[in-house]
Amino acid sequence: MISRQSILSTQLSLTDGVAPSPVKTLDKHIKMTLNPYQFYRGSAQLFYADLATGILTLPDMLLAGPGKTIIMGDCHLANFGFLTEEGSHGDQVIFSPNDFDDACVGYGIWDLARFLISLSLAGDLGRGLLTGQYLTDEIEITDDLKSIQEDDVKAACKTFLSAYRDALKRILKDEDVRYQVLKKFDHDHVLNACCRKAAKRAAGGDDFYTKSQLAKSTVFEDGKLRFTENPFKYKRLHEKDYLALETTFRPYLDDEILDIVARLGAGIGANHAKRYYFLVGPAELHDIHDLSLCHIVEVKQQCPASPTLAFPDVSPVNTLNPAHLAANCQRQLQRRPDLLLDEVVWRKKQWLVRSRHHARLSVKPESLILQKKHPGEAFCQYANACGIALALAHSRGDRRSVRFEHFMVELLPEHDKALTDACLEYSEQVIQDHALLCDIIRLSGHISPHKSATEPTVHNCPTRGTCLPY
Repeated sequence: MISRQSILSTQLSLTDGVAPSPVKTLDKHIKMTLNPYQFYRGSAQLFYADLATGILTLPDMLLAGPGKTIIMGDCHLANFGFLTEEGSHGDQVIFSPNDFDDACVGYGIWDLARFLISLSLAGDLGRGLLTGQYLTDEIEITDDLKSIQEDDVKAACKTFLSAYRDALKRILKDEDVRYQVLKKFDHDHVLNACCRKAAKRAAGGDDFYTKSQLAKSTVFEDGKLRFTENPFKYKRLHEKDYLALETTFRPYLDDEILDIVARLGAGIGANHAKRYYFLVGPAELHDIHDLSLCHIVEVKQQCPASPTLAFPDVSPVNTLNPAHLAANCQRQLQRRPDLLLDEVVWRKKQWLVRSRHHARLSVKPESLILQKKHPGEAFCQYANACGIALALAHSRGDRRSVRFEHFMVELLPEHDKALTDACLEYSEQVIQDHALLCDIIRLSGHISPHKSATEPTVHNCPTRGTCLPY
């Protein structure tokens, strides 16, 4: 029988190109040792491998043909957030899925299951932070904080599935509902403050010139706009590389290239992938007030969508090159997709080109699950919003019919409990896999020998607060 360690190493190497070992370990794998939730974020392909081999078993009835749609592929609570529609070209701030790197044609239940498991792991994370089992530098852990409990996780799972199903029901009554978005929340909703912050950072907002992604990433000096010097985020390029990037990607951009840098250490799942940031705008800028004419474009090496590695025959669409597939799926999942969204083959690799959102914000899991009062209520509010946003996205996978909606609305109620139970049980497997990865990396010397598998290495993060700007 193949050991779990061998399975783990094989699956991580499929997308990362390197398996964790005493010889060589990626920064991504070090990040994944922080806690089981971080491990889960970086190992989507392991989730699908376990589905394919039966380690995780979902209700068969929901895996029939009508249950297919365009899926996120890596659906978890940190892959939802606020962004501006039409990318950096729009000002309408909405709450929606915000990560499409693993998007493809798949079964809707795959996204549902992956999200439910993330809810369970979030509960484990909260309790582990309060007991000192896990460490974080995202928020300050104080004695007055309370964590969500197992009952809160179960309530959030139920809320998420109900919200998802109810949104699909509304679409069955009126197909135009699939073009709705979440853009406003009640005063006491956990997402209200974050929504208002994001709106202020959009072009035309009060904080655009100080707190938008564009403003915080750039500096205007001597009549020129360029990326700020930040060795932890950006790396300056050699002249030869700069020229090659400029020549290759200029036709895909909507204005002049003002600066190019390599982006370092972004994300968890695709942390190892090469990516470059292009500062794009008019060649002549008069002052900082011309900032709204500019935007940041990401050019990212695209890896195969995780579901396609374990399930290569789900749809012929998934045989598109990874960047083409990601771009096509993002266009379908979003109501108004980024205006700048394309794919390029360069140096025998596929690259995804897309604009970065000025006001992209998401809620840190730590701030969501640890609160002074009623964390379970906030957790359920968030799960409800994600359920609605996911249903709207799934529904856009087929805008000509409501076959998918009929199928899910009819069958989900019969299998809610079985689906939830399977996901809660699988979360224990993820916790064990995280401990196994910590043991592997500790042998390599990247984790101090005195630390146990449940005491991961902590990386300092300068960003604090409820809303995490990307």
